[in-house]
Amino acid sequence: MSGPVPAGPYLVTMGETMALLTAGQPGPLAHVATMGLGIGGSESNVAIGVQRLGGNAVWCGRLGADALGQLVAREIRAEGVTLRITEDQAAPTGLMLKERRTASTQKVSYYRAGSAGSRFAPADLDPLLIAGASVLHVSGITPALSGSAAAAVREAVQIARASGVTVSFDLNYRSNLWTTAAAADAYRGLIPLADVVFAGDEEAALAVGNATSPAELAERMAGLGPGQAVVKLGSEGAVACIDGEFFQQDAVPIEAVDTVGAGDAFVAGYLSELMAGGSPPQRLELAAKTGAFACLAYGDWEGLPRRAELGLLAQNEAVTR
Repeated sequence: MSGPVPAGPYLVTMGETMALLTAGQPGPLAHVATMGLGIGGSESNVAIGVQRLGGNAVWCGRLGADALGQLVAREIRAEGVTLRITEDQAAPTGLMLKERRTASTQKVSYYRAGSAGSRFAPADLDPLLIAGASVLHVSGITPALSGSAAAAVREAVQIARASGVTVSFDLNYRSNLWTTAAAADAYRGLIPLADVVFAGDEEAALAVGNATSPAELAERMAGLGPGQAVVKLGSEGAVACIDGEFFQQDAVPIEAVDTVGAGDAFVAGYLSELMAGGSPPQRLELAAKTGAFACLAYGDWEGLPRRAELGLLAQNEAVTR
């Protein structure tokens, strides 16, 4: 899979992005009259976040030769992200459903078994694209999809490391894809190969065991090899162990309407500032702001901010004229 490379520094990421059906109103899915059609995927969320913040991003994936695949490609391309897509003639684009069972809770169901995305493989990689990147970002979702997808992640990481490319890894545990034991084993294999690792506190504990504090979890992950280990704590902010020094970041106080995708937004903010040469506090501050923005709109990525919008979080006036 080859094609154009962005001018200037860029992030490259890969994974499965699916079509997304979202219930139009709260209640049992069986009684929902309307559903909205969109897309969602952890890695493409990060790519779109980086692009909106002024960076360059490339998303690599495998899509079915169907209308849903066309939708995914069109939406990501419209955000300015460079695409490297393998069109799969034998498998469909994956689908997920988002049910708003109550006004304040959501349930996401996946229909991805045998999907085109699950068939992602080393042959879908462009080694020159990876070797020329500033950052390679991968998540723990992709290796959980299939043996071929896991092999593709490992090969991409090895290419990046051999080329001096910064490797970013977000554990991003999905309980419906694999067992905790299988996930923990995969995490312990990938964390030592990463330069930057992100995890929620429960995800981090899968990889390094229970700890007395998030800071200890970050320290343990960093002890496996990464120079930067960040533990995402949602509404409680984040803690990080970066080059042996600890940092704490408070969350931005907001009234969240949809928290799906907030973790991906956090990662996008951190990596954007990392690519821009920002200090650890600057990386964490932008990550917190980007994560907050993602919670202020419905959808997995639609609320991701542009840099010019970041000041809105501190704005008191409801209307700008």
